[in-house]
Amino acid sequence: MSQAPDLFVVCKSCGSEVSSYVTECPYCGTRLRKRAPKLGGTELAEGRRSRRPKAPKLPRMRPGEIPGIRVDAEHRPLAAIVLAILCAAGTISLAVFSPADVGVVGPVDGEWWRVATAPFFADELWYAGAVIFTVVLFGVLLERRHGHVAVLLLFCLCGMGGIAAAAALETVPLALGANGAALGLLAAWAVRPALEARRGEPLEADLLGAGVIAITVLAMPLLVEEASPTAGATGLLAGLLAGLLLARR
Repeated sequence: MSQAPDLFVVCKSCGSEVSSYVTECPYCGTRLRKRAPKLGGTELAEGRRSRRPKAPKLPRMRPGEIPGIRVDAEHRPLAAIVLAILCAAGTISLAVFSPADVGVVGPVDGEWWRVATAPFFADELWYAGAVIFTVVLFGVLLERRHGHVAVLLLFCLCGMGGIAAAAALETVPLALGANGAALGLLAAWAVRPALEARRGEPLEADLLGAGVIAITVLAMPLLVEEASPTAGATGLLAGLLAGLLLARR
C-alpha cells in the first residue's frame, strides 16, 4: 500500500504553501507537477472493494412466482382447476346424457356410485357457473395454503357427502351439482380469517365478499330444483369442521 502524500507543498517560484493535490500554484501559476496525486486511502478502498464478495444473483422468476416467495410445486392450484374443468365438462355432457343417468334423481336403489358422479353434473348453466366459480376461487386459496390433497378431500367430503346426505334424508331426493362442495371449500377457507378477526388481528381476507357468495350459493335451491338444500347445508357444516381442523394444523 502506497503512503499518502503530504497535505501541503512549497512552491519553488514564490515560496507559498499550496495544496499537494493541485498541479499549478494558484499564486504565481508555476506548474508544480504533471498530474495530481490520488486521494489518500483510495488504493485501500479499492483494495477492499476488490476483495468484497459478490452478491449472489437470483434466478429468473418463473410464471406465477411472487417476488420474495418461492412457488412450491406442491401448492400450485392444480387440483382446484382440474375439479372445475371436470364440473364444466360434466355440465356440457348433459346435452348427451340424462341427469337420471349420472345424478341422484329419485331413489338411489343401490346405485350409490351416482353419489360420486352427481357433483360433476348440473343441468342449469348459470347454476353450474356460480358453483364452478366458487370452487375455483376458494379451492385455489385453500390449495396454496394446504396443498392438493386437502382440496381433493374437501371436495369429496363436502360435495359427495352432501349428495349422499340428500339421497339418504330427502323423501324424493334430487341432487345435482357441486353446491355442497362449493360451500364446503368456502367455509373451510373462511374459518382461519374469522378466528384471526376474533383474536383482534388485522384482517386481510374479504369475509364480506365471501359471505355474499355463500348466501348466493345457499339460495340456489330456491331458484334451481336440482340444487339440493340438504347437500348444501351438509357441505357447509362439513367445511366448517374441516376448516377448524386445518386452522389448528
